Amino acid sequence: MHNASDMLIELGAIILALGILGRLAGRIGFSPIPLYLLAGLAFGKGGLIPLHASEEFVATGAEIGVVLLLLLLGLEYSASELVSNLKTQYPSGAVDFALNALPGAAAAFLLGWGPVAAVALAGVTWISSSGVIAKVLGDLGRLGNRETPLILGVLVLEDLSMAVYLPILSALLAGVSLAGGTLTLLISLGTVGIVLYVALRHGRLISRAVSSDNAEMLLLVVLGLTLLVAGVAQELQVSAAVGAFLVGIALSGEVAEGARSLLTPLRDLFAAVFFVFFGLSTIPADIPPVLVPALILAVVTTFTKIATGWYAARRAGIRSAGRWRAGGTLVARGEFSIVIAGLAVGTESRIGPLATAYVLILVILGPPAARWTEPIARRFPRRNRPPAAVAPAPAQAAPVAETVDTADAAPSTP
Repeated sequence: MHNASDMLIELGAIILALGILGRLAGRIGFSPIPLYLLAGLAFGKGGLIPLHASEEFVATGAEIGVVLLLLLLGLEYSASELVSNLKTQYPSGAVDFALNALPGAAAAFLLGWGPVAAVALAGVTWISSSGVIAKVLGDLGRLGNRETPLILGVLVLEDLSMAVYLPILSALLAGVSLAGGTLTLLISLGTVGIVLYVALRHGRLISRAVSSDNAEMLLLVVLGLTLLVAGVAQELQVSAAVGAFLVGIALSGEVAEGARSLLTPLRDLFAAVFFVFFGLSTIPADIPPVLVPALILAVVTTFTKIATGWYAARRAGIRSAGRWRAGGTLVARGEFSIVIAGLAVGTESRIGPLATAYVLILVILGPPAARWTEPIARRFPRRNRPPAAVAPAPAQAAPVAETVDTADAAPSTP
């Protein structure tokens, strides 16, 4: 049993190290997320300075960090915007599933792990990290970009799909009957449906009930409501992150603005703790044996995620630069992939280290991919476009175009 002083010393060291790493990342213009993960590896089991006294507290803080990340993400958009995104983005969601889940399933079969492990690894490679991407979008100042709603639309579809995927996976792993698995799935879908209905139909009433001129009261009520809904959602086999996101969607207007300003510092603190905890849960010695298949899978699904974002942005009529930014931003995997791997490790023990190495690669690669995909794409020559003369011209302008150079004709224009 560790005493309070040991826990305070360890927590102080962790938070101080995070502050120093955050400053370093700011100096070099880089996202601090990979540095937080490497710090977790250094403090974890098999690392340079293993932690013991504060491990349980850090685990709880990590869960709160994911919840706050998704809450703040939900506060950025109203319920009507969510519905609009879902209506317009479902083809992109289907492409996302096909391009990114199938490589994971194929890898499991090639490794001889069987169909249940294939379903699990498909989820690991399919789901982007909403938490990491939300942090990256904020760090890069892209929350107001035109492609950002499309990115969030894809992420929302992925997060909500977990309400269907996780109960199915749990039933397969447990070997339950078809009736038992169906009941779990119905409970999950019903919970999501109820929360969405309340957010859409009664969001204003919720905002009025939560609203307060006292910043302290607003902080306590919003934070308490979010944790309560997240906990209930988790208990009902729905992701706590999805529950937190839906709470953010339900709040609107001045309440959303006030909650955003109050909770942002807490979000940043606990999000950093989440990334450290991810590193803490990884044993460095387990990574080398699975590094090659993890690298291959990471390379393949990096390109498939970029293709997903590019396709989604192209459907919305966004120009080339925004398409590449959307694709690069979606590369990171994180919290959901780790949850899925944790569920499946009892059936196929090798999936844990592989998923950990895979996610570690992409959670480190994700922020640079978000920043550099578009500049790198600019270096490649574009295919020749059809000349402008192909477009139909007014009848009276045709003779002029044949005899007069456009540069000479410009001054004579009235």
